[in-house]
Amino acid sequence: MCGIIGYVGGRPCKDLLLTGLERLEYRGYDSAGIALLSDGQLEHTRAVGPLGKLKELAGRGGSESTTGLGHTRWATHGAVTEANAHPLTGCDDRLSIVLNGIVENYRELKEGLQAEGHVFTSETDAETVSHLIERHYQGDLVEAVSKAYEEMEGHFTFVAIHADHPNLLVGVRYETPLVVGVGKGESFLASNAAAFLAETRRVYFPDDGDVVTITPAGVAFRRTDGTPVEHELIELDWDIEGAEKGGFETFMLKEIYEQPEAVAETIGDRLRHGRLCLEGLGMPDEELRDIQRIVILATGTAYHAGVAARYAIEEWARIPVEHDIASEWIYRNPVLDEKTLVLGISQSGETRDTIGAMQLARQMGAHTVAITNMMGAQITREVDSVLYTRAGLEISVCATKTFTAQVSLLLLVALKLAQVRETLPPAELEFIVNAVYQLPAQMKQFLDGNPPIDDIARRFYDRPFFLYLGRNIGLPVALEGALKLKEISYIPTEAYSAGEMKHGPIALLDESTPVVVVATRMERTYDKLVSNIQEVRARGAHVIAIASDDNEDIQHHADDVIYVPNAPAFLSAVLAVIPLQLLAYRIARLRGLPVDQPRNLAKTVTVE
Repeated sequence: MCGIIGYVGGRPCKDLLLTGLERLEYRGYDSAGIALLSDGQLEHTRAVGPLGKLKELAGRGGSESTTGLGHTRWATHGAVTEANAHPLTGCDDRLSIVLNGIVENYRELKEGLQAEGHVFTSETDAETVSHLIERHYQGDLVEAVSKAYEEMEGHFTFVAIHADHPNLLVGVRYETPLVVGVGKGESFLASNAAAFLAETRRVYFPDDGDVVTITPAGVAFRRTDGTPVEHELIELDWDIEGAEKGGFETFMLKEIYEQPEAVAETIGDRLRHGRLCLEGLGMPDEELRDIQRIVILATGTAYHAGVAARYAIEEWARIPVEHDIASEWIYRNPVLDEKTLVLGISQSGETRDTIGAMQLARQMGAHTVAITNMMGAQITREVDSVLYTRAGLEISVCATKTFTAQVSLLLLVALKLAQVRETLPPAELEFIVNAVYQLPAQMKQFLDGNPPIDDIARRFYDRPFFLYLGRNIGLPVALEGALKLKEISYIPTEAYSAGEMKHGPIALLDESTPVVVVATRMERTYDKLVSNIQEVRARGAHVIAIASDDNEDIQHHADDVIYVPNAPAFLSAVLAVIPLQLLAYRIARLRGLPVDQPRNLAKTVTVE
């Protein structure tokens, strides 16, 4: 989830690009760069670290270039280095590109290009695009971009600049954002209108597969086969802050709706055509087969992702799994050996408790793997290997898209272990792999629908207590849903295994109590869960069920039902948590609370 800004027009553009990048810095900030077209040559400035580093190197003013590209990078492929920063060239330094997203088939493309003599200088998937355009370039940049796009798989936006075309930028998108801004004698391309909103509010929103050309004279759209396309010019009424939020009222809501993209990027090239590629595990197949035990360590939301992973790993890979809160585990005098795989999950990679636990696990001889969203974070230096989620920057204190990205990545780990250990029949493995690949589309389907969440929130936002229940994979979803409600609405909330309800929590129930039950299909426990629901209703409590959309039976047992798309049992955790995020959000807004910055909470806990 990188930031892109491009400009063609009559004004010197370096300061416009740098200002645009400042507006996009919330999308990622591990490196940044600009490419300016001046006197028939491209001039690049790239820097690692916050945008201030780039501004310091590039300076203000001093260039008469009127065509240029800028980029803020959120690393997904390759380390955080200047060589991996965008804009990226290929073999021909007259051409440069910036990219947001994932090129899923970059390995195959790269091998073919290298066989043709192309030399790669970065570790990124994005550099492949530069070489692809070079392969097809014969004087027509629009045609070369079109042909390159046709060879690519994934979800991405890229924009190209070429020294032979001093007043032209060419961009294309597929399932990631691209917006076109039109001014007087100038045009912009960006991943978000915030980048240029101070200059113009007149915009186009191209469709997937539209090849966009911008010049000082205007904008043109075509399909890759050359067919012209028309789009409506829209006048935005957003302010700058609203533009940064993509028109959403808060960053939390925006990030909830970014979850399909975050999961798609996290899956990305790791899962293609039934093939699993998890190089970040840092273990050959023979070592994975020898694992006798897995320990998952985390805190908060990441811990709930770890609980979900336990169910999937034990079921699919048949390896015993222990999950624990890092701050407790580290003081337990734990038992580990070289046959133990320890997974440490931390959104920021700076969580003090989890870092300390992973340091101890490594000292004790276990193979340690960090799962984090931040390339280069401290935890990555304390472990044997790293698997990165690719959720992009999460600004709201309340974690949403990082949770679903973590669970999705852990599902891939579980499937990889099952594959190498041959603990799932090939047909079943293929079915589940294909179902994981469909998760982003199913998430989007739910978010684009009209579930009755607002109505439920209005009826219960003022209640003094909520109870959340789940069994099996529904338990970590209930834990996470309850945490969201506590974090941003300040309503006391308990989350329990439904089977434990009779061992205490049932005493809290009366006719004023909303009970949220995660009731997605799990064959071994569904009937038991229905019995638990009946016990709840017998005490007069109101049952709100989260259920798979093929489950009509649940309507006979719950007072309200929120349906999510049907998916294999363990995958349902990624889908079932979304309505709980939205329910917590709507309740908090109805209570007039600051959801992006709830009281007493910090995004990253760096002290014990």
